[in-house]
Amino acid sequence: MEILHRLGRATAAEIQAEMRDAPGYSTVRKLLELLRDKKQVNFVFDGPRHVYFPVLPRDKARRSAMQQVVRTFFDGAPGRAVEALLESGDIDPEEIDRIIALARKARKEGR
Repeated sequence: MEILHRLGRATAAEIQAEMRDAPGYSTVRKLLELLRDKKQVNFVFDGPRHVYFPVLPRDKARRSAMQQVVRTFFDGAPGRAVEALLESGDIDPEEIDRIIALARKARKEGR
């Protein structure tokens, strides 16, 4: 999805070329079919080729993916996801300040 959001539109071969440690072409096509079944991507014909594009805007796709990650790996508890991020040590102090500010704003707005 990241590749499609970055490129806007792409064939399976173009997506495969952008992937690190890319799987085979057939696997990329199958993944795109699964994403299409889930209504995450769609395609148009360009001659014999399928040209894929994302259905959801990037921000909505990001939210949906994050909700799935929280449900799957953190038992539906967003606080556990934030805790894991903070414990990873990969967040700089400015990002921590931003997280704190967002949490305060959410509390103030009753979310």
